[in-house]
Amino acid sequence: MSTKPGLSLDDSVRAMVLLMPRLVGRAKRLPVPEALRSFELAPRHLSLLTYVLFDGPLTVNELAKRLEVAPTTVSLMVADLSRQGVVDRQTDDNDRRRTLLTIADSHRTAVAAWLGGADRGWRAALSPLTAEERALVIATLRAYEEAVSEH
Repeated sequence: MSTKPGLSLDDSVRAMVLLMPRLVGRAKRLPVPEALRSFELAPRHLSLLTYVLFDGPLTVNELAKRLEVAPTTVSLMVADLSRQGVVDRQTDDNDRRRTLLTIADSHRTAVAAWLGGADRGWRAALSPLTAEERALVIATLRAYEEAVSEH
């Protein structure tokens, strides 16, 4: 039994049971900009667009690795977003065999405005923490996801 001050395991679980629906609800209420509403973007698109916006341009394989899904899954999402004009495919100037994905210039401002709220929120929450504490938060949320997906 721990002698450290803080919340007991039961109190921690109660706090998270209360907090998680609030977090999900707030994330779902991030308003999709008018310019993007007709595209019927799903949560999987949000993650893909976030990586391309903040880390792009990226290849399908790089995105698949980051999203922890198969490259074929990313290819399907990219094809859908490309067909709608949300992302552009361009040849890598350094390696003509590689295709890079970027946010289409015509939608970059709307995508950045939409995803910026989540980015600002996570940055505000995580920036006061040490690198080790941030790793612990992420590991804890991953462990929770794995535990609830098993049942």
